Amino acid sequence: MRIHSSKLLFAVIALAALPPVSQLAAQQTPKPKPEDTEVWQPEPKVVTPGPTNAAPPSDAIVLFDGKNLDEWVNVKDQSPAKWIVHDGIVTVSKAADSGNIETKRKFKNYQLHIEWRIPENITGSGQARGNSGVFLASTGPGDDGYELQVLDNYNNKTYVNGQAGSIYKQAIPLANPNRKPGEWQTYDIAWTAPTFNPDGSVKTPAYVTVFFNGILVQNHFELKGQTLYIGKPFYKAYDSAPIKLQAHGDKSEPISFRNIWVREIN
Repeated sequence: MRIHSSKLLFAVIALAALPPVSQLAAQQTPKPKPEDTEVWQPEPKVVTPGPTNAAPPSDAIVLFDGKNLDEWVNVKDQSPAKWIVHDGIVTVSKAADSGNIETKRKFKNYQLHIEWRIPENITGSGQARGNSGVFLASTGPGDDGYELQVLDNYNNKTYVNGQAGSIYKQAIPLANPNRKPGEWQTYDIAWTAPTFNPDGSVKTPAYVTVFFNGILVQNHFELKGQTLYIGKPFYKAYDSAPIKLQAHGDKSEPISFRNIWVREIN
């Protein structure tokens, strides 16, 4: 069959006049709208903040409000905690029948606020000067767990992965914001607990972020396992755990704590 040349020419011209396929596709695609990327559900729960950033918000569990140690027990035997409550604070007891204390409740992921004070008349040096610790998960007796170090490091030198604000022997703090002895200090902590597979192997490691007197000293640090005085860290499977405070065996004057509260993060 023969096609008339004029008809063929017309067809070629008509095809040339058509926009490219990509342009046609662009014309058919709806223009993006702001609403395309808006998410409306689920709404965050309403939390009423305290009158100051240090005060517990409406959803906090108050672990110590200056009145009693009803939320705490002795680590050794789970008997009532024997530290000394006075003047709205609690002071470490280094008596032989006392020792570390931990919360009755167990936690996984949380936000923790805790304030601590080195005595103005503190003595000693290095690790033997106002030593204590906040164990973000107490996984057994003694010092088993994951420790955020408490120590007087205002003009007091020690190994840097064991000074105040360190994850003991794992993470050096990003700064040294210690106040001098006699002044109150603050830790604000975000703790993400490790998770474990059925065989006990690590599924996801622990992470911690710490603000020390308002200064960031640990930035989503990934822990290598439990914090140890001697040896390499390792993970030991657990589900949830208490928060522990340490009564260190050094001979310096005992430190004090106040205003302790926690928010569970699901």
